[in-house]
Amino acid sequence: MHTRRRFLSSAAAAGGITLLPYRVNAASHGAHDSFASATGEVIVTPKSHASFVMETPAGTIYVDPVGEASLYADMPTPDLILITHEHGDHYNPATLGAIAGADTVMISNPAVYSMLPAQMQAKTTSVGNGDSTSAIGVSVDAIPAYNTTQERLNFHPQGRDNGYVVTVDGLRIYISGDTEDIPEMRSLQNIDIAFVCMNLPFTMDAEAAASAVNEFAPTYVYPYHYRGRDDGTQDPAKFAGMLEGDSEAKMGAWYG
Repeated sequence: MHTRRRFLSSAAAAGGITLLPYRVNAASHGAHDSFASATGEVIVTPKSHASFVMETPAGTIYVDPVGEASLYADMPTPDLILITHEHGDHYNPATLGAIAGADTVMISNPAVYSMLPAQMQAKTTSVGNGDSTSAIGVSVDAIPAYNTTQERLNFHPQGRDNGYVVTVDGLRIYISGDTEDIPEMRSLQNIDIAFVCMNLPFTMDAEAAASAVNEFAPTYVYPYHYRGRDDGTQDPAKFAGMLEGDSEAKMGAWYG
């Protein structure tokens, strides 16, 4: 099991590692991080809020891509798209139609699957909480994502939305989607890279997110999805300061 990965800055990677074809392509992108995997690297490029791209030895994976198609113009065509749930900052059918290639496949929760146009449903696998599937040689486990605080239950009811654990080339990557610090998150094991949301009133605050991360102890964690309406913005630096143990926070350029 490959855990406790050595982080490679993009500059160091360019100087000290044989550049695989997908790695060379990644060099032209915006701010990104590189993580060693079993046979190469996983390149993480934050795009906006909850949208990001992972270039891996198995193929290019987009997560919750929304916004103008031009936002992804510097990225390879996705081999796999993951969609956590139906909210507009995570799911946009126009964006999907613009960026998906002829061979792109998608994985979504059942609610989004039911909303997709027929031609997109044909290339999409629907997975519910607790289910698993695979695509492009990558295994994907659907992790529950929901609210527990009474006044937030209407935003993300239990049983509807997904987080994901993606296992690719020996790395286990957790994508929280929109959720509070639920038991299913706290009980995760052997996570190499985690993407953990934090914004009010829709998900949780930085303190709750840090508490959960301290329990499941990923090697690296990206605070993401941390701006909300009114004064719901959470401070990723404050979150990082509350981490314990060996978990290392990575600060992506989510908001420019």
